[in-house]
Amino acid sequence: MTGIDIDKILELAPSPAYVVDLGRLRHNLAILDHVQERSGAKILLALKAFSMWSTFPIIRETLHGVCASSPWEARLGREEFGREVHSFSAAFKESDVVELLEISNHLVFNSFSQLERFRPLWEKEQGRVSIGLRVNPEHTEGATAIYDPCAPCSRLGIPYSEFALRLRSGNDAGTLNRNEAGALNGDEAEVLNGNKGRFLSGVEGLHFHTLCEQLFEPLERTAKVFEEKFGRFLHGMKWLNLGGGHHITREGYDIDGLVELVKYFRKKYDVEVYLEPGEAIAIGTGILVGEVLDVVHNEMDIAILDVSATCHMPDILEMPYRPGIEGGFDPGEKPHTYRLGGPSCLAGDVIGDWSFEQPLNVGDRLAFLDMAHYTMVKTTTFNGIRLPHICTFEPKTGELDVVRSFGYQDFRERLS
Repeated sequence: MTGIDIDKILELAPSPAYVVDLGRLRHNLAILDHVQERSGAKILLALKAFSMWSTFPIIRETLHGVCASSPWEARLGREEFGREVHSFSAAFKESDVVELLEISNHLVFNSFSQLERFRPLWEKEQGRVSIGLRVNPEHTEGATAIYDPCAPCSRLGIPYSEFALRLRSGNDAGTLNRNEAGALNGDEAEVLNGNKGRFLSGVEGLHFHTLCEQLFEPLERTAKVFEEKFGRFLHGMKWLNLGGGHHITREGYDIDGLVELVKYFRKKYDVEVYLEPGEAIAIGTGILVGEVLDVVHNEMDIAILDVSATCHMPDILEMPYRPGIEGGFDPGEKPHTYRLGGPSCLAGDVIGDWSFEQPLNVGDRLAFLDMAHYTMVKTTTFNGIRLPHICTFEPKTGELDVVRSFGYQDFRERLS
């Protein structure tokens, strides 16, 4: 974590605690602003990855708004960010749509059925709220199925076969077998019955989101497939949203390639282009401070910490992945190897195995690296485990600010 004074943070922070370095946050935003200026893209903050709203005053100086996956996220974006709000969900209740139409600038539907079901509601707001559809290019770039929106039988995004179905049969999609529609090529489907555009009435943009923490090349390949299948529908629309999963601020990202891709779509189709990364804003900005509570031995040394995989960093169990630790190495690489585990009663609450130069002792502090995104947003109070404090560190002054601490009432009020 270049540029973060981890020793100072470990000295000042309570434990457990998420600590976001404001200097690194500004560093990432400067890169994103450079992309915006060169390409003309509008970049949004994906709240599903990073919702630390105490940092929004810094972020909104650069980014154009937020993307939300629920009415609550959208409300947070409207109230605390104060710029554009783009909302999407795999499916909405009618009450969701009513609420989201009041607080969103863009509302994206995941199916033609929901688009039509709620047409009487959103048509009243046309001109103020822009309506879009999420499409599924059916081009897989993800390595982990649980995070791959293009995995077989995915519920996310409309495949081209559904477009072809409506191109041939008009608004009565049920008159054509879906297997037959999927076999059509785009040029053939486009001219059948002169139906192009009728089923897209009122739709002003298309959205796809297929990546997960990836560099530019997967986006480049996906964009090519997307254009082959859906590019014809962009003519006459107002915007294209390339979704999230773009690690723009990670070392090695081809920023020039991204700029040229955005400029290409903007010029060819005369559309605004949006990007909605979450990780790119928060990559390398934060650490999770933990403390050794005990060291036990069962075939190997096991250090039990006050941080939990299941409660505080569940992606370790879901994805799975192995976080970095300051001063931690692969098992056996250094003299002292430990299995690190959390305090919960879940037998699998295991963070992983690391080795260290020196033995771990009760009271020692550990810094888990790159723990700002997809951490705070996923915490739970399983077992009544205390949620980590939420802190910021200002490198200009060396000051650590405890923004939020959690107590028993936070646990109690989530129950009944």
